[in-house]
Order: sequence, then C-alpha cells, then structure tokens
Amino acid sequence: MLKLWGRTNSINVMKVIWTLEEIGLTYERVDAGMEFGVVNTENYKLINPNSRVPTIDDDGFTLFESNTIVRYLCAKHSMGKLYPEDIRARADAERWMDWATAQVQPVITPVFWNLIRSTAEKRDLKAIADNTVATNRMMWVLEWGLANRPYLGGDVLGMGDIVVGAWVHRWYALPIERPDLPLVRAYYKRLLERPAYQLHVAQPLS
Repeated sequence: MLKLWGRTNSINVMKVIWTLEEIGLTYERVDAGMEFGVVNTENYKLINPNSRVPTIDDDGFTLFESNTIVRYLCAKHSMGKLYPEDIRARADAERWMDWATAQVQPVITPVFWNLIRSTAEKRDLKAIADNTVATNRMMWVLEWGLANRPYLGGDVLGMGDIVVGAWVHRWYALPIERPDLPLVRAYYKRLLERPAYQLHVAQPLS
C-alpha cells in the first residue's frame, strides 16, 4: 500500500491527497510536519533530506516534491485521464503546474503566513499589501488561461488543475480584497463540485 507522510493542512500535501482520491487509490497517511514532528528524524531524512512534506513510499520507491508526486501518480494510474497522453496537452498541464509553483506560490505565501499563521502584532502589513496585489495579478493570468475551456486541461480535470486548484481555494479563502474574475470564479465552483476537492482542499485555512 502506498504510504504518504504529511499533515492535512499543508497545501502541498492536499495536492497529493486530492490526486490519490481522484484516482481511487488506497493509501496510508502519516501525520508529519510542524506540530507532528517526524520530518527531522533520521529515518525520515533518509527518504527526504529536505525535512519537508509530502513524501511518498510506493512499494519501496520514495519520492518527494508535491508536483512531481502528482505527475508520477497520474502517469502511473491515470494515463489518458488526469495525465494527458498527447505531448502538447501534457506540456500545457505541466506549464500550469510550474506556473503555480514559480509565480503564485511566492506571492501568496507571505499573505497566508501573515494573515493565518502569524499573530496580529507580528504581521507585516506592507508584505500583505504588496503580495496581495501581486497575487491578484497572477489570478488575472489564470483568467486568461481559462478562456474557452472549463479546465486547464480542456474539457476534463487534469493534473494541472490539481496543482492550480489548490492555490485557487487558498486565494478565495484568504481574508483579502480580490477582483471578480468570472472565469476563475466559475472554475472554482466546478472544482467545489468534486467531492475529493471539497473534502481535502476546500477547508478552512490553518
């Protein structure tokens, strides 16, 4: 049975859980990271020297980095569905996965940490304001990407949506001002109709 290390309120772990649930794989999850510890133990460092989550063990094959885990699971268990067979469709999906990590994550994370995981007296108000503007600008890019298609993978959910969709929920859940982007709003609504997304991703931020 596949084993997953990671706490459920980690956005990177959410991506993997959502993938596993969409595929319908049986797995064992072990709480790890932050208050759960584990990640700094010598045994864990043998499989993930970064001391971060998530990490998986798939019958002796260990892997870290959430986007890579999503790609691996989709390629192994959902070829032609979550993982596109067509090389151009696959490159398109991977483009959006990389975009989420390179463009969205660096600007939304300071907003999240300051508003959700910091006490009021420790908040950097300038960082919140500047990065909220930058995050909203990135969501305009997503609005562009959703033109003429319901999902980033086209007509059906794909691995690109799993990575991007996790960040979309965080954007909507943060107590910030945001522009009304009709395509992104409709996209979020479609994702919320998926039980695995609703149960494992669209949860209160913590």
